[in-house]
Amino acid sequence: MKAIARFIGSGAYTGYAPVASGTFGTIPGVLLAIPLAALYQQSLLGYLVVVAASIAVAIWASQVCTTIYASGDPKQVVADEIVGFFVTVAFISPLDAKTLVLAFFIFRFFDIVKPWPADVAEGLPGGFGVVTDDLVAGVYSNLALRAVLLLLARSGF
Repeated sequence: MKAIARFIGSGAYTGYAPVASGTFGTIPGVLLAIPLAALYQQSLLGYLVVVAASIAVAIWASQVCTTIYASGDPKQVVADEIVGFFVTVAFISPLDAKTLVLAFFIFRFFDIVKPWPADVAEGLPGGFGVVTDDLVAGVYSNLALRAVLLLLARSGF
């Protein structure tokens, strides 16, 4: 089970990038957001179930990894970035290349800055704390992405 948790927690080992592991670890989230967006177009319930299950699995894997790496928020764990990115693009349609790139940079900004209450959520215990701060960053990112897309649409871009 530890090997599975390590694989999931590290975002298929992208969390082992020697620098900017969170940035590299967000990339699987971007790639997985594409089929997730297709599911959203077909079934809202299916979409919600997959996102909720992904969050639960991320919390589990992160919890296991905190014991493997003996750290409260190990840099190798990026499952939190993946599900945080899912929240960033939640209910955004269409999810085209421009939107994905904007979402990536906006999410990375909020994940690094960690505005309140993300900074507080980061202190929650175990895998729940590892993931929750990124979910909060994802909510901020989703709202900011919507605002940017609206401004771009109004300006003709």
